[in-house]
Amino acid sequence: MTRVGVIGASGLAGGELVRIIDQHPCLDLAFLGGSRNVGKPLVAVHPGLRTLPNTTIEAVSAADVRRRCDVVLLATPAGVSAELASALSGRGATVIDLSGAFRLRSEAVHDRWYPGVGRDPKLAARFTYGVPELISDELASADLISLPGCYATAITLALAPLVFGLKLAQSTVLVDGKSGSSGGGLPLRRAGLHPYRNGAITPYAPVGHRHAAEVQGFFAERAPDVLVSLMMSAYGVAHVRGLLASCYVFGNWPMDSRTLSRAYLRYYKPHHFVRVRDHRETMIPMPDPQAVLGSNFCDVTAMHDAEGGGRIVALAALDNLVKGAAGQAVQAVNHRFGYVPELGLTMQPVVPA
Repeated sequence: MTRVGVIGASGLAGGELVRIIDQHPCLDLAFLGGSRNVGKPLVAVHPGLRTLPNTTIEAVSAADVRRRCDVVLLATPAGVSAELASALSGRGATVIDLSGAFRLRSEAVHDRWYPGVGRDPKLAARFTYGVPELISDELASADLISLPGCYATAITLALAPLVFGLKLAQSTVLVDGKSGSSGGGLPLRRAGLHPYRNGAITPYAPVGHRHAAEVQGFFAERAPDVLVSLMMSAYGVAHVRGLLASCYVFGNWPMDSRTLSRAYLRYYKPHHFVRVRDHRETMIPMPDPQAVLGSNFCDVTAMHDAEGGGRIVALAALDNLVKGAAGQAVQAVNHRFGYVPELGLTMQPVVPA
């Protein structure tokens, strides 16, 4: 058994981590850490987790966490993760961070998107970043892992076959992202209250998003010969879970939708959690976040728009709390400790949700 600690257990991603770890046959939930709810039973903050009635949230002591855990999952704000990773690293336990503290390599770009989040640049350089499907070989020996944000996961998976497979050079990509309210976490904001959120389509990041900077940096590092210029607008919608990333890749590409579909199917054939969908295969157009909620799947598709100047439209849908956070964290744990990547993550989507 691998002993797992979850810090930030009171939050939405923390609750999902506990839910998934509890059903994993090879993971033992050894520590639950927090700050605001120290001493409270887990069920008091996550009413659905009643199978762990005697589990309480504890104060975080780095020495205690290292003693009790083989791997520590940080579901904490970026500033907190930066401090905890420094205290926990290099002392036996693997650290997997779900925040944005270590996603961006460049210190200048990090400061642009995470102002006030100080970090040790040498420590940041040691983190392995990326979606598990794309860096699985590196995860087996990684002691410091930074997972992409939910949008970054969807965008990267939508574009990876074009960048790494077809190597479409000098691409200009415009991303239209729409996500549910759980993507903003639990901090109370007036705009997040039901009377304002219900039925809304809110352009909360119309001229840029930090997850786009992650994708740009990842592709620049991993495929320096394929230039990708990426711009993004993000909107909040009335759903609680789920997001859709619509990626418009501009250029007069000499291909058709059938060629694209074959390229995507070939690229993702070894990867259980990425499902290449036909836009017309079900009673609702695919991909759609509704068809992945509660699961670790990401549904993708790509189409060639001959009438639109030859652009490519690549779509990706996922549950932001599972594949965009807790599910892919457990997926990284599986790779790191030699388990089958799908272990403990085979739950089917809940439709309708």
